[in-house]
Amino acid sequence: MPETASIGARHHRTDALLARATAALADLPDATPRLEAELLLAEATGWTRTSLLAWPERAPPDEAVATFEALLARRLTGEPIAYIRGRQEFWTLELRVTPDTLIPRPETEQLVELALDRLDAQRPLRIADLGTGSGAIAAALASERPDWSLVATDRSAAALAVARDNFRTLGLERIGCLRMDWLAALASGSLDAILSNPPYVAGQDPHLDRGDPRFEPRSALTPGGDGLDAIRTIAAETGRCLRPGGLLAVEHGFDQGDAVRRIFASAGLHRVETCRDLAGLDRVTLGHLPDRG
Repeated sequence: MPETASIGARHHRTDALLARATAALADLPDATPRLEAELLLAEATGWTRTSLLAWPERAPPDEAVATFEALLARRLTGEPIAYIRGRQEFWTLELRVTPDTLIPRPETEQLVELALDRLDAQRPLRIADLGTGSGAIAAALASERPDWSLVATDRSAAALAVARDNFRTLGLERIGCLRMDWLAALASGSLDAILSNPPYVAGQDPHLDRGDPRFEPRSALTPGGDGLDAIRTIAAETGRCLRPGGLLAVEHGFDQGDAVRRIFASAGLHRVETCRDLAGLDRVTLGHLPDRG
């Protein structure tokens, strides 16, 4: 485990605290040392990152320094900074996160972008966010399309409680929350679109035991096996729940595009395509239920 020397009272200046923390975090895989040092010091002091940089000579109170050391020690064990701070930015929102929820990632914003681009903004659509976790996808869509009706589902009562809290804090309490497995309790022909960032990591993928995933709920990361069982289940139920012409879009791994397109086609979806992320990697596959006639 990476170690850091104690940051003593003689080194309470903001710039010294940040320098020492940055050096300590440099040995942590996948860390962004300077940014994380600033975030943790801002968390401990209640000061903004801007003020940390504007007054580097300022010395935080002793209790804030002690809190900073404790937060830094947690990060040096590999604990995700989102869990340490208890929140994560997604889209234009700040969401509460806990170890009961997956940490929202920038890649998932592509699902939101595709829905906003492909769905009719002028119609009062009904849309489901399956496996909502912290509620990130549903909250982002509701913040952009107040006339849409959103329902967020999750099998985890603890995750759904976090999502409800986020919706309430953001003034998005009109989003419905249902505890269920995927589409199990949703009415036939009740949805215009289904969006999901389901668990899709293969069960034996070594990345599950590295970095942030070590601390995240395993069931939100992998269904086991080849990683595609959740997507198979969702696709199989899509024909029952979507209205004619309705959209299904799911996030998946960079090497799963071909397999997901085959799953969608086998489920009777038309106009199936895979969209790539900013890195040029397969990230979201979408398809449509055929129109009547």
